[in-house]
Amino acid sequence: MSGNPNQLKRSLNATMLWGLGVGYVISGMYFGWNLGLEKGGTLGMGLATLFITLMYITFTFSYTELACAIPKAGGAFDYADRTLGKHWAFFAGMAQNIEFIFAPPAIAFAIGAYFNLFFPQFSILSIAVTAYILFTALNISGVKAAATFELIITIMAVGELLLFAGITLPHFDAAHLQKNALPNGWQGIFASIPFAIWFFLGIEGVANVAEETKNPQKTILKGFGSAILTLVLLCILTFAGSVGVAGWEAVVYTKEGAPSDSPLPLALSHIVTGNNFLYHMLVTVGLFGLIASFHGIILAAGRSTFEFGRARFAPVWLGRVNSRFRTPSNALLANMIIGIVALLTGKTSEIIILSVLGALTLYIISMIALLRLRQKEPGLSRPFRAPFYPAFPLMALLLAIISFIAMMIYNFRLTWLYLGILLIGYILFRLFHKRS
Repeated sequence: MSGNPNQLKRSLNATMLWGLGVGYVISGMYFGWNLGLEKGGTLGMGLATLFITLMYITFTFSYTELACAIPKAGGAFDYADRTLGKHWAFFAGMAQNIEFIFAPPAIAFAIGAYFNLFFPQFSILSIAVTAYILFTALNISGVKAAATFELIITIMAVGELLLFAGITLPHFDAAHLQKNALPNGWQGIFASIPFAIWFFLGIEGVANVAEETKNPQKTILKGFGSAILTLVLLCILTFAGSVGVAGWEAVVYTKEGAPSDSPLPLALSHIVTGNNFLYHMLVTVGLFGLIASFHGIILAAGRSTFEFGRARFAPVWLGRVNSRFRTPSNALLANMIIGIVALLTGKTSEIIILSVLGALTLYIISMIALLRLRQKEPGLSRPFRAPFYPAFPLMALLLAIISFIAMMIYNFRLTWLYLGILLIGYILFRLFHKRS
């Protein structure tokens, strides 16, 4: 490309965006969500999931308006910068960075644990660190290659979930949904919210590749819209197929009584024997879902950090494009280092909570930015407009605020840690930030 050396290359189509959108999220179908059942039971987790699904549908179709009108790599950061000013933009950008940088370590740990089952001679941590290095290198090599890989592995992961539903749903029994359906009372609904969010966390990452998308004003709508509809369908099928086989306890606890991060194999174990070919195939191919999300979120995180640096809200070297590959290599390498440090803490569940808090902050600020942009720039070209405006963005905003409050109540210490990170970052920003 001629012109700005810090301009990213446009090479993505709608199918690749669908692959990225579904791929960012799909690991949430394979692990983690089932632990919400321990908090809320079938009814509590089911209602929390319904509540969060509504939030993501209204948010996604509202966020798409912003992504089409302002197709830049920074996503929520750029939207807030244009509508609410640099201070709100800083918080949006920091929240987005926290979400995208801290989600991959948790997934990397799951990948390490998965490979360790087959190759016990390698430690979980060494496998996770190796995965970080390999997939960061793939992302540096070029966005088209990275997105093509993401599309292939996402299709395989989606196919596996559909196969899982095909095997389990014939054994579905509604009576299993009623077993101990609300073990901790109505408060279990709110305690389940972080795990319901894990079903969809990261879908907004599609907006961060808008600058690398061909004809973004049309392509983003197709990619974003088809991705969220695919994920809602997979969420329903996975939840029903898992819990409907033998009740929620069967997909939360192992035979030894310990909580498990593997709900799908646990559900299958009640249908097929341990030596069954389908069981082994599904358990093995389940790794694709983890890799798809790990790789996809690394890609989105690189763009988020890159834009933060390009706008000089962070060290300017983060905002430089690799002259050979036209990718944000500095940002990708910096994120990898932070992710590996997070891995070394071993506190994966707490890392997930920090990521969710970042996501909810992003949702709140971006919906305010959308409402403000409609007032501030009514004549701006909007190839896509949020349906049922202002109901959709207002509903997404309200549900995100309620979710954040619930997260604060049930994760008080981590919420203050998260707010402390934002505050320290903001103080440094005020001291050193300079516009170019």
